[in-house]
Amino acid sequence: MTTVADTLDQLTREGELYEKLPDQSVRCYACGHRCLIREGRRGICKVRFNQGGVLRVPWGYVAGLQADPIEKKPFFHLLPGSDALTFGMLGCNLHCIYCQNWLSSQTLRDSESDMSAENIRIATPEQIVTYAKHTGSNVIASSYNEPLITSEWAVAIFERAKEAAIKCVYVSNGNMTPEVLKYLRPYLVGYKIDLKTMQDKHYRQLGGVLQNVLDGIKLAHEMGLWVEIVTLVVPGFNDSNEELMEAGRFIASVSPDIPWHVTAFHPDYKMTGPPPTSVATLMRAVEIGQEAGLHYVYAGNLHGRAKSYENTVCPKCQTTLIERAGFTIYSYHLTAEGRCPKCGTAIPGVWPDEPEAVRVGGWGMPRWVR
Repeated sequence: MTTVADTLDQLTREGELYEKLPDQSVRCYACGHRCLIREGRRGICKVRFNQGGVLRVPWGYVAGLQADPIEKKPFFHLLPGSDALTFGMLGCNLHCIYCQNWLSSQTLRDSESDMSAENIRIATPEQIVTYAKHTGSNVIASSYNEPLITSEWAVAIFERAKEAAIKCVYVSNGNMTPEVLKYLRPYLVGYKIDLKTMQDKHYRQLGGVLQNVLDGIKLAHEMGLWVEIVTLVVPGFNDSNEELMEAGRFIASVSPDIPWHVTAFHPDYKMTGPPPTSVATLMRAVEIGQEAGLHYVYAGNLHGRAKSYENTVCPKCQTTLIERAGFTIYSYHLTAEGRCPKCGTAIPGVWPDEPEAVRVGGWGMPRWVR
């Protein structure tokens, strides 16, 4: 019987984000772990491995491929109303105990993941770009698992996407290195980064390092990528006023124009004790972010129950510019130049050239590509 590990090891090629060392070891710098991988061993992600002194990396398949609304990523200031063809592979460089995509992210790490070889679909970069055109997607996103550990494959797709005038984004935990971000920068327009907690001890419980993420947020912004930040607000883990304020102030110190999405937790995977995040808690988090100096703070995962906290509002005159509920846009009032039509304030983001073409109304169910 062919196992997932057997299949994944066949679907590899030599990586580009590494250096060879004299003793046939390799140093991978696709993510902030910078794994030293001895011959015959795997990195922390389990999907990048050393074979005869060569780093083998994931290539030539997808485990998830779906056309989603861009708001689901979530990006609220990047081509609102657009479809994003989203692809994912398998594996992750963290092991978050509340991961909602753990069946794919924890493959090869957790024996309870029931991902099978049948879930793996062989694909070429050209096919994925063709799928994007077929679904009317003008964005391609790497998501579902952690894209940093499959960056060579993502770049192969993004190269074809760029030729087709399709914009590309990463949906990532942000545990990055300067090397991988420099590698990705020619192809990316947007980067969604998780800021899971402001406590390093909690980050280490999840398998990461807080400073790597903070440095990654700063660097992505400095390099001109459109950055949006997401914090999953988990009761008893990161929901104190003090920690939320610290997160808000850090983001504002990078730029008060970076959108911060505070989203609702629901019990999943190995964290089934805390209750789901309440509407009141998320509204408190939004208000804390605003008090910290951020211009755009959004409540998410509440499916329309957050009222105006899902809308984009002009920070100068308070005019509602984009009205949302869940992943649906109900009104769009920005000008073609991305300005408030009332006071002329420029609203940072990546905006459509033709505001009248922005899809308003129900998006419907996600469309799986067969």
